[in-house]
Amino acid sequence: MSTSIINILPDHLANKIAAGEVVQRPESVVKELLENSIDAGATSISITIKNAGKSLIQLIDNGKGMSEEDAVKSFYRHATSKIASYEDLENIRTLGFRGEALASVAAVAQVELKSRREEDTAGTFLRIEGSEIKEQSKCAHQQGTTISVKNLFYNTPARRQFLKSNNTEFKHIYDTVQRLALSKPEIALEFVSDDDTILALPSQHLDERLKNLFGDRHFATLIPVQENTELLSVSGFIGKPDFARKSKVDQFIFLNDRYIVSRSINHAVFSGYEHLVEKGNFPFFLLFIELDPHKVDVNVHPSKMEVKFADEQSIYRIIISVVRKALGGNDITPTVEFNRQSNDFSSLRHSAIPRFYPDSSGQTSGFSASKGSSYGNEEIPFDLTSKLDQIFAQSPGTETITPDDTQTHFQHGTRDSVAQEGKAIWQLHNKYILTQIRSGLMIIDQHVAHERILYERALTRMNNAVPSSQQLLFPQTIQLTPGDYTLTNDLLPFLNSIGFETKPFGKNTFVLEGVPPEVKAGTEANIVQNILDEFKNNQLRVKLDARDNIAKSFSCKAAIKAGEKLGETEMRSLIDQLFATSMPYVCPHGRPVLIKLSLAELDRRFFRT
Repeated sequence: MSTSIINILPDHLANKIAAGEVVQRPESVVKELLENSIDAGATSISITIKNAGKSLIQLIDNGKGMSEEDAVKSFYRHATSKIASYEDLENIRTLGFRGEALASVAAVAQVELKSRREEDTAGTFLRIEGSEIKEQSKCAHQQGTTISVKNLFYNTPARRQFLKSNNTEFKHIYDTVQRLALSKPEIALEFVSDDDTILALPSQHLDERLKNLFGDRHFATLIPVQENTELLSVSGFIGKPDFARKSKVDQFIFLNDRYIVSRSINHAVFSGYEHLVEKGNFPFFLLFIELDPHKVDVNVHPSKMEVKFADEQSIYRIIISVVRKALGGNDITPTVEFNRQSNDFSSLRHSAIPRFYPDSSGQTSGFSASKGSSYGNEEIPFDLTSKLDQIFAQSPGTETITPDDTQTHFQHGTRDSVAQEGKAIWQLHNKYILTQIRSGLMIIDQHVAHERILYERALTRMNNAVPSSQQLLFPQTIQLTPGDYTLTNDLLPFLNSIGFETKPFGKNTFVLEGVPPEVKAGTEANIVQNILDEFKNNQLRVKLDARDNIAKSFSCKAAIKAGEKLGETEMRSLIDQLFATSMPYVCPHGRPVLIKLSLAELDRRFFRT
């Protein structure tokens, strides 16, 4: 009697187990079939699904097609036309190469295939169930391949019951089809779900493909990127910061035309935005990276979506540089643009800017944040009213300087003064600064503008280890809770580096001997407590590192507040300091510092165009 407990699995069982690595849901089948069509040189692909792919997934392409022998072999495990030697594995340019896709699909579904090459007079028909060929014959067929996958997981009911709702499975399939549409805009693509045409895209340029998929307005918010280095080439688009979203739904990376998921590259892109987007928001990006196949391993996961780079750090640094260069070379100031289809101020261009909504009578009254706003429950930092004359109207606390006809110059990067002597400048409701620029009107939130200035100033002091402090004539004693005392003790090096001369002074007590010059007299003790409160709030919400958190907390609490009246000299100085910063467009928390109202838009509203 044999004592062996190790069994050799039969082929049908081994195939089902292997299929679990490749075919996880209907989307997996769509992905594998699409990749095969692309590798076959198809220029037109049609995808049809029913019941979110659970009942039917059909793909028709006009690729090279297969001979009868190759059609049969294509369903064998580890059968591939892409690799013949180990050297081929190190130089992968095709999307598929493992030779597992069709074998895995056929193991858990009922499959029908029709295929014909250009030189063949008749095509090949195969019907396969559970990896077993049930029918093989000649058939009439155009050049290319048609493959139908029916009743997915029909022979593995346990797997089928783990599928999600039709809406969820459809969303996964659509995401995969959309990625193909983006990576191969030259391929004409049709996508039909339950007899409803979802996409009908002709062969086109990437710009047109983006407009078809996301709309003209979304495309207008994109910034092109292009960089060639000795290591790699990067091209594509990144989104303007004020269109960042709360989810990572619109982020695409294609490496040698293969869609990949890379935490390293994602992090590099986010780092490139620095503080242009608040933590928790995610910008749009579509990046095409071309890299020598010998310098990347795509064979690290069955889905082929994860890769391993030979020089990940260099790639990381290049991506950061590319993103920063693109952002720095474009004006990313939000621009107010009213609805051109009506005479009401019924909408604004950016979803992150307040929108006017009609009341029950159909008239616009007041405003509220757009549902797409990235500010949550925070106060929207704009106070535009529904009539232009109210922006310019005299009101208590509004300082007015007679404007002249001289144009001011605004261009980030040249550091030219925006509010030069003699140019028009106003303070509106002691909250916003309005100034004339070459293209029209610029509106600046005085609080967040000062925040940006103080934030960069604090970071510079910490980086250079040269604090700037004003000694207090009478040192102040600050009594803290035990928790705040411990926190302050940990943060003393950062506080001291930006100008707070603070020392422990007994139980739960500090003595404050000096403060940064930006701190107003009489607020010294309060501002330290406010900085601690803001620091703790930031820690809970966005988990910043201590150095950045201190700089942000200080800038928030020491900045000019809304409601503070500023003189002309103060406003001009504030604007000049703002445009001396590295990023004048947003505050450290990602909120807009300024918006523009173009002269062209004003002319249009007054029927001058």
